[in-house]
Amino acid sequence: MSTALTFARPYARAAFELARANNALGAWAGKLAFAAQVAADPRVTALFGDPRVAQADLAALVTPEGEAADSPFAGFVRLLAENRRLPVLPEIGALFEELKQEAERVLKVNVRSATPIDANEAAKLKEALKRRFGRDIEIEQSIDADVLGGAVIDAGDVVIDGSVRGRLARLGQALAQ
Repeated sequence: MSTALTFARPYARAAFELARANNALGAWAGKLAFAAQVAADPRVTALFGDPRVAQADLAALVTPEGEAADSPFAGFVRLLAENRRLPVLPEIGALFEELKQEAERVLKVNVRSATPIDANEAAKLKEALKRRFGRDIEIEQSIDADVLGGAVIDAGDVVIDGSVRGRLARLGQALAQ
């Protein structure tokens, strides 16, 4: 297990609980995404270990412009800075997004296909997956020429291989036995 994830998990849970208590999951998700993107920038990463840069300055750097200094989010970022946890902001943001999707009963699904899926087929697929998983579905499409035909659906813990390559592999295994 990654040390960064170990450090990030309690902060992500705390951020999620604070955001949920303030009915601001969407706003926090956007702010954390911004902070995570800034924290992942190599120029900023280099500053995290520099003793000449104050933690308060680093906190201000990753806080979205216009964020009130006394807001819960700004306080959260200050706490991260005080505990020298700003470098794990990308992991905090990713874990927060997972908690948010779970709370909103949204499942992010990646569909890999050889060619783009048209809107009508995507809607049918989304509806079928919604029935199967009992959750709202958010589809992300990617093109992969190795699929040959059909699609590979990655829904977190479940992978549905409906690709021609997958079917050929299963046929080969069946013939070998």
